[in-house]
Amino acid sequence: MSDKLTHLNDRGEAHMVDVGAKNITTREAVAEGRILMQPATLRLILEGGHKKGDVFAVARIAAIMAAKRTADLIPLCHPIALTAVEVDLSAEEHSAAVHCRATVRTAGQTGVEMEALTAVQVALLTIYDMCKALDRGMTITDVRLLSKRGGKSGEWKL
Repeated sequence: MSDKLTHLNDRGEAHMVDVGAKNITTREAVAEGRILMQPATLRLILEGGHKKGDVFAVARIAAIMAAKRTADLIPLCHPIALTAVEVDLSAEEHSAAVHCRATVRTAGQTGVEMEALTAVQVALLTIYDMCKALDRGMTITDVRLLSKRGGKSGEWKL
């Protein structure tokens, strides 16, 4: 890990890091998060009775789209050609929650941690959006990076 913030230049100004001299390597990042809700809300999602359609399918597509557009949302992120985005949504009935796990891959000069984190956030926000008429008290929580691999810094795991 670096002991300095790479998005600040020598004068302390924000800048986009030059990755042009970095080697192209296979890179992967995995992130996760949860959305807590009322048990009745989770039941409706699982039974497929939502008027707006399949909540998990829409959230999965939103996550993939968000991963591809991360550079449009986070000012200093590089646009990255992603090679894969996998999004797993699973119900946690014991805690009335939906768990989201996103795995993002590329062959490039910079990592995909932000893309994985953005995918998780947008999947969970999409679930909130689709279910807010039933449950405005839903809480998005525990969003975090689980692992990354590739590049000069190698592998990192939580």
